[in-house]
Amino acid sequence: MLDFDTAQARLAQAGKAPTHTEKCPLHLAAGRVLAHAVTARLDLPPADNSAMDGYAIRYADYQPGRRLPIQERCYAGQRPQPLREGQATRLFTGSVMPEGADTVVMQEDCTEADDMLEIREAPKAGSHVRKRGEDMQQGGTVLEAGTVLGAAQIAALAAQGVGQLEVFPRLRVGILTTGDELVFPGRELAPAQIYNSNGPMLASLVDGLGAQVLHVLHAVDTDVSVRKAFKMLIKDCDLVLTVGGVSVGEKDLVKPAIEQAGATLDLWRVCMKPGKPVALAHARNKPIVCLPGNPVSAYTVFTLLVTPLIRAMQGRAAILPPVRQARLRSDRVFRESREEFLRVRAQESETGVAEVTPYGNQGSGVVSSLPWATGFARVPVNTDVRDGDLLRYYDCRHWLA
Repeated sequence: MLDFDTAQARLAQAGKAPTHTEKCPLHLAAGRVLAHAVTARLDLPPADNSAMDGYAIRYADYQPGRRLPIQERCYAGQRPQPLREGQATRLFTGSVMPEGADTVVMQEDCTEADDMLEIREAPKAGSHVRKRGEDMQQGGTVLEAGTVLGAAQIAALAAQGVGQLEVFPRLRVGILTTGDELVFPGRELAPAQIYNSNGPMLASLVDGLGAQVLHVLHAVDTDVSVRKAFKMLIKDCDLVLTVGGVSVGEKDLVKPAIEQAGATLDLWRVCMKPGKPVALAHARNKPIVCLPGNPVSAYTVFTLLVTPLIRAMQGRAAILPPVRQARLRSDRVFRESREEFLRVRAQESETGVAEVTPYGNQGSGVVSSLPWATGFARVPVNTDVRDGDLLRYYDCRHWLA
């Protein structure tokens, strides 16, 4: 069997990063991947300004009990006159500092009467002044290529006046489920049928990574149905995900359909639980990843093995999210001949090391464990793991984003 880390690395390298780009308006850029580094066009702030409502003074003019004439009132967006010696300028948060001023005194520490300023609390030299360029400096890098754009990144770009930017195209993903026994939710079940949870689940997972779900298809157990679905998926999509049907049973029709499409299927047995059977193929230089049919196994394999491939094909700079340590809290002893990825719920502790509690039933058919769990705790091969032991923790907040 392939060890988990080797399988993860091979899948991460199974697709190619995008080579062409497209323009995107800034207000529509959430979830997109930046194609080129962005350099600051201007200093931020563009001029020294006040961080408070208050009064700009020369610090050298301050003396206890001394009253300073108020030269002018200057609101944000207005340009103040140079500050004359021995006077003050009334400012508001964001107001440009007048030339000659070096300190802002908060209005709470002052009394104003008859256009005269009395400072009741001694200020500190240079206080409450935002210096030009202290946030961003012209010519500096704002964001690197391969950055996934969220609200924080968009704020930085907007502050630089960026109205549109070059991003990579959205990765187009197709999903195929197979089996006469499966029915999409919302329809009536016939005897011996079950609802198809894999299709909607994978579509949601792909969407959560910022990729585009182009097709969610279901094929019944006939050669014609499976091959027709593959023909469409390979033609339209950059990446194809299938669920089940790659074994050697009479109705495992995915493998021959992939071969019919001109691809060679590399079927792996990965040393992980759940999710041992995984297959990889390429058709027209497009990866096809075949996930195990059990929904819990498909969810686990997608999270830990497929998401690095998707990130690489999106052009992201960061392919593998961080893995942290967490302390197991359980009255069970875990020991497996394959690396087991326990569905766990994490809770922060006073020590700074998260504590993870496994779901009571770790069976691969227990779908109720998925919305309960916050991530996966990795149990090493042939190792007794018990309460208090440190394990590697894969947080779904990072691995599914």
